[in-house]
Amino acid sequence: MRWTHVAWLCGALLAVGCNQELTLAEVQQALEESSRAEQALTFADGTVEITTHFTIGQAVEDAAQELRAFIQSQLPCAEVTLAGAVLTVVYGANPGSCSYHGQTFSGSHSVEIVSASQGNLVVHHVWDELANQRLSVSGTADVTWSSAEASRRVVHELEWTELATGGRVTGSGDRTMTALAGGIAEGIQVEGARQWTSARGGWDLDIDGVEMRWIDPVPQAGSYALATPFGEKTLGMTFQRVDEDTIRVEITNGVRGFTFLVNRAGNVTQG
Repeated sequence: MRWTHVAWLCGALLAVGCNQELTLAEVQQALEESSRAEQALTFADGTVEITTHFTIGQAVEDAAQELRAFIQSQLPCAEVTLAGAVLTVVYGANPGSCSYHGQTFSGSHSVEIVSASQGNLVVHHVWDELANQRLSVSGTADVTWSSAEASRRVVHELEWTELATGGRVTGSGDRTMTALAGGIAEGIQVEGARQWTSARGGWDLDIDGVEMRWIDPVPQAGSYALATPFGEKTLGMTFQRVDEDTIRVEITNGVRGFTFLVNRAGNVTQG
């Protein structure tokens, strides 16, 4: 489970209606929604991370061959077929581990290397019921790398289903990611925006400097502004690491606020 975060000034909240009353029930629903949406994205992003391992500057077919060998070396469970510059990965088709960076995969994923040239690295992803124990994700993403800025931009259109409840959500987004100080194996920093629609209505999230470690259930730093379907109320969320096992999440509309503590297992207590 992951969430998103908003470090938010009261002046900005005044512009969007900080005098509206904020209830604890609304805050809890906002946390649940953003947590589930973040969980789906983190899961899909895990397979994007797998497909970064090929040499820039070669022909796309050669890059696809190199990527195929890497996936097979890291995920022996995967059946990987190759047609030109398009790989199709079926997770769980073979015996062996299906885990990478703490995520376990089943379902299928196709990867098309559109360009592998220096400064113009573009990969197109398609997921078909990519699943773990909690959710299933289908949809597409276009990923563009900038070697000059050491970043990647991900533009996605996804639909995900919570397996325990059958609840379905559709969402889109445009995010730019860079590696944390400890490298990409530790996690990523994200800027951008996401939108999704669930049974509760439409949600819109602005992302500002959010730091996400793969091993944590919520971001450890950064800020988000979450526009909710609750009478057009906008919430600010801030995340701050307390210790190695605990992250503080503060949520406010500028008038009333709540604090939660989240541990490594994803358990939440009100602060």
